[in-house]
Amino acid sequence: MSGEQRVASGEVRHYRDLLVWQKAMVWVESVYALSRDWPSEERFGLASQIRRAAVSVPSNIAEGCARRATGDFIRFLSIARGSLGEAETQLILAERLSYLAASDARLLLDSADEISRMLASLIGKLEDRRK
Repeated sequence: MSGEQRVASGEVRHYRDLLVWQKAMVWVESVYALSRDWPSEERFGLASQIRRAAVSVPSNIAEGCARRATGDFIRFLSIARGSLGEAETQLILAERLSYLAASDARLLLDSADEISRMLASLIGKLEDRRK
């Protein structure tokens, strides 16, 4: 059974089976690629900050899932959403500073919005299952 089939059936054996984790990983790769050519003085500034926040999203999804306790998983998914909000703010700033083209910012922000909605949905389902 493929990872997507396990998730669709509600059976998640590993965080890598979660579509939201998969999408977050692709999103992080895009953040890295689009921040690669920012000014060198930003290497330890905004570029570093946005990369840390972006990496935190799939990392917290993975950590929460690996803990195998629903309450912990919900807490780490909430942390992932917070990191996503942090990264979105930094993307908007990068666009305002002309480090990021408006079209690239829109793609990243649209993807972040999708990931945020997926996280909210997963949190809601986990909370319902706990009741």
